[in-house]
Amino acid sequence: MILALLVCGLVVVLIAVGLFVFGLRRRLIQRSGGTFDCSLRWDLPEESDISGKGWVYGVARYNGDRINWFRVFSYAPRPRRTLERSAIEVIARRATEGAEEMALLSDAVVLSCVHRGTRLEFAMSDDALTGFLAWLEAAPPGQRVNVA
Repeated sequence: MILALLVCGLVVVLIAVGLFVFGLRRRLIQRSGGTFDCSLRWDLPEESDISGKGWVYGVARYNGDRINWFRVFSYAPRPRRTLERSAIEVIARRATEGAEEMALLSDAVVLSCVHRGTRLEFAMSDDALTGFLAWLEAAPPGQRVNVA
């Protein structure tokens, strides 16, 4: 009986520590500012896919001429993807469709892009989209930027 209570208490403590570390990691990512919630689908086929599959919820952070993208449900301190401003080409934007509405945050806008030959999609709020496109357009002189 005492062993069962000890094991249950240990499990509760481990869950609490895990949740605390998730919160602390997110706080550390947001500490320097310039972050926004952003889901990502990487390496898409040429045809449109509105199945809702492949979306990963994350947080993106502006870092000079780069966007660092972190998975929310991860303990990794480093970004999962780093995208350079000069290599991002915006193809189109659209509203969520079909099963995507359930897979993404409410009122998300999907932005289709190409980064170094890899097709990807971002899903973010209207406010975050406005900031992202302004960041792309604010590239230093001489950089090629293509914003649809």
